[in-house]
Amino acid sequence: MHSDRNTQAEETSYLSDPSPTAPRFVAEVSSNHQCDLDRALRFVDRAAEIGCDGVKFQLFRIDELFAPEILRQSATHRARRRWELPERFLAPIAQRCQDRGIAFGCTPFYLDAVNALSPFVDFLKIASYELLWDDLLVACAQTGLPLVLSTGMATLDEVAHAARVIERAGGRHLTLLHCVSGYPAPAAEANLAAIDRLAALHEGFDGLRVRSGWSDHTVEPGVIYRAAHAHPTEMIEFHLDLEGEGDEFESGHCWLPDDIQETIAQVRTGFRAEGHGDKRPSDVESEERSWRADPSDGLRPLRSLRHQWSPLAR
Repeated sequence: MHSDRNTQAEETSYLSDPSPTAPRFVAEVSSNHQCDLDRALRFVDRAAEIGCDGVKFQLFRIDELFAPEILRQSATHRARRRWELPERFLAPIAQRCQDRGIAFGCTPFYLDAVNALSPFVDFLKIASYELLWDDLLVACAQTGLPLVLSTGMATLDEVAHAARVIERAGGRHLTLLHCVSGYPAPAAEANLAAIDRLAALHEGFDGLRVRSGWSDHTVEPGVIYRAAHAHPTEMIEFHLDLEGEGDEFESGHCWLPDDIQETIAQVRTGFRAEGHGDKRPSDVESEERSWRADPSDGLRPLRSLRHQWSPLAR
């Protein structure tokens, strides 16, 4: 199953397809699932309903996420155990994603999580906070799955190093998401122009297909529109909650379904409006062309229509 799914992911995943005409949207569930399988599956359903191409979860264990010195001192960090995603949820989530026709991604936060996830997911995501951890990058690359790497807090040199590690370990498809690791992140600090810098990194690689995108923490439609239309953005990830009762919603970086659905729809409307680029009359203009002013006298419509036209013929 492991090798079959990886082969399928390599061949059919939207992450390894030719460049899309519009960004792919991925809903990040994070810890808003509340360790409830029914709720986790509702996230998949809702993500599909609002037009997402994928949904992403996180697989971590608090004891393997934070150093013991931190856990001994911080009850707040210890309490995050209730946010852990049980591994038994992976198979039903994967099946629901397949049923709903969207990709299933997940972020591994410890090395054994990579093997636990690879039979089930369509892509792996490495979080910004783990960008410096070469061992995790290697383990993810060796699965053969398409990878996504968030780059919050990182310098361009750190991102380039991570991409080289992934390429040397056998990675073939990598999407670099520009990210501002603030929860929420002020729109004025989004620095979307950095997406262009990440996109340019593809020139330094032969065996690794590098793409770029945006991981949103602003919850601002204008930021999403700008990222989609003004930059080489092939993926947009955003944090999703169902109704405002998820554990992370109060932080202010999570979208609600109706709001992001409208934003996704507007982005796709903009891309449909791009057209073919040739300057020629469109179909909707065909009738109006005859109603232009005739160059002989400046009166509408053209002379060829004047003697044929009748209000009864409309």
